[in-house]
Amino acid sequence: MHRRGTVGVLVLLGALTPAIGIGPIEGKPIMDAPRIERPQTVLDTDREFDAGSKVTIDMLTPDRTASLVTLGKVWGFLKYHHPKVVSGAVHWDYELFRVLPRVLAADGAGARKAILEWAKALGPVPPCDPCASLPKGLAIRPDLEWIHDHATLGPPLSELLESIYRNRPAGAAQAYIAQGEGVGNPIFLREKPYPTQMVPDVGMRILALFRWWNAIQYWSPYRDVIGADWNAVLPEFLPRLVGATSLERYRLEMLALIARLNDGHASVYGAYPARPPRGECQIPVRLRFVAGKPVVVGYNHDEKGPATGLKKGDAILALDGEPVGRLIDGWKAYYSGSNDAGRMGVIMSALTQGACGTVSVSAERSGAPLSLTMERRPASELDFRHGWTNDLPGPAFRRLSPEVAYLKLSEVKTEAISDYLRDAEGSKGWIIDIRNYPSAFVVFALGGHFVSESTPFVRFTIGDVANPGAFAWTDPPLALTPIAPRYSGRVVVLVDEATISSAEYTAMAFRAGPNAIVVGSTTNGADGNVSKVPFPGGLETSISGIGVFYPDRKPTQRVGIVPDVEARPSIAGIRDGRDEVLEAAVRQILGPGVPDEKIREIAKP
Repeated sequence: MHRRGTVGVLVLLGALTPAIGIGPIEGKPIMDAPRIERPQTVLDTDREFDAGSKVTIDMLTPDRTASLVTLGKVWGFLKYHHPKVVSGAVHWDYELFRVLPRVLAADGAGARKAILEWAKALGPVPPCDPCASLPKGLAIRPDLEWIHDHATLGPPLSELLESIYRNRPAGAAQAYIAQGEGVGNPIFLREKPYPTQMVPDVGMRILALFRWWNAIQYWSPYRDVIGADWNAVLPEFLPRLVGATSLERYRLEMLALIARLNDGHASVYGAYPARPPRGECQIPVRLRFVAGKPVVVGYNHDEKGPATGLKKGDAILALDGEPVGRLIDGWKAYYSGSNDAGRMGVIMSALTQGACGTVSVSAERSGAPLSLTMERRPASELDFRHGWTNDLPGPAFRRLSPEVAYLKLSEVKTEAISDYLRDAEGSKGWIIDIRNYPSAFVVFALGGHFVSESTPFVRFTIGDVANPGAFAWTDPPLALTPIAPRYSGRVVVLVDEATISSAEYTAMAFRAGPNAIVVGSTTNGADGNVSKVPFPGGLETSISGIGVFYPDRKPTQRVGIVPDVEARPSIAGIRDGRDEVLEAAVRQILGPGVPDEKIREIAKP
């Protein structure tokens, strides 16, 4: 389902760029889906704040912060519930800019009154017929207890919001939200990026926070596994974004804000220049986080990489005298990731980035200290194509031995599946290497050959436009349908931290076969078609837009695909040129009686 969406990954100066999501149900790229046409509305004709919000804040007191938190929640609630806003009859961004000065100018009670008068000015809400209702057995219910809080909102405002909620009509279209055809992930319509506001003014920065907080509050299928109190994010980040008066600080705060979601699909595209470590150059080595250390596993330049003096298996301990552990601890808050494996994978791709020129490196080789001086090289000189893959070099398919077939999905071709099946025929086992990102969507076209009967492998949760914040289970689970010829040997699926989104979804499908087993380490833990959210200043992020679960409703987000047999690379194995995860897979096929030497020879990269 995604990283990055569900097509490939490009690594540039350590930054992972997004790709386009693929529907888990039909496997079609979102880019190929019919575009949703929208008629011109007041959102296109109201131009009052095109040049900026006109909002100023001289001081953000605790009382003002509390009032703005209330405004942010009410603004988001009305955005997705009030019929006038839902219909697109008002420019809701600009309505925020109109009410902000009144709220900022008042005390607590006065601010509540200003919000109430502003909300009432939208007009009465007609009785619904038919009315929307919450289905039973939801995966996530809307988090709306706060609208009943008379102490915080005041009785009149609370009662108004309750009335609006009771009278939400069934089947009403949303001006700001649609759902992907055949998939159901949210499509954030009419969210303007205001790209001319390179350093968005304070009102625009508040808009960015409110837009994001409410997008998650109502449209994230994983709101319940964020790992923190989402309601605490608004009061924390309001002062941070109000104070973000420089371009760099705005970008950093947006990176930190989006990272709080703990979703590997979410980062802030356009903000990477502000993310540490900053610089236009990089040491031409490829790193992985192994045994708690950044370890060299390859080069990004055939000549300049080895010329650094670093070898495979060397662990980098410090850069220009700064311990890498201290550097990483200072950077983590700006890196999105569903779990530590995924977050550290992204950080490893950026660790050696910095200013062009000489850098001193303290390293460790076979337990012995090593001090080297080398050059960071411009990114334009380096090859990052294999920066997020840990599979074997060479062709997509090969026979590792007469008994063992191998296929890596980073170069798989749908049209070649019949050839792969023919070439794998007669093997005792087939290793499907998904320590990568699939180059083609082969879940059904290949997975169908691994089952003899209809085999469920996944269940989704989908948002409800009539009940924003509610996510319902799909039923029945999605299943693999048998396709002849059936491959009857053992299927061993390889995964690790490079396995994300569509790769994780594929691993779930192939694991469902009766002869399948998963070998490796916990995957990235980010699954579900991506939905893009733009921000002022031309920034953009994505979220996992639908929930992805096993048929028994066990989760995958943040958890990842947990292997049946755990196998990880060791520093010694990397130094010796071994692929220990592949060795473990071969062992699963050939059994315990085969000598280690033979296993290593078969699995030799």
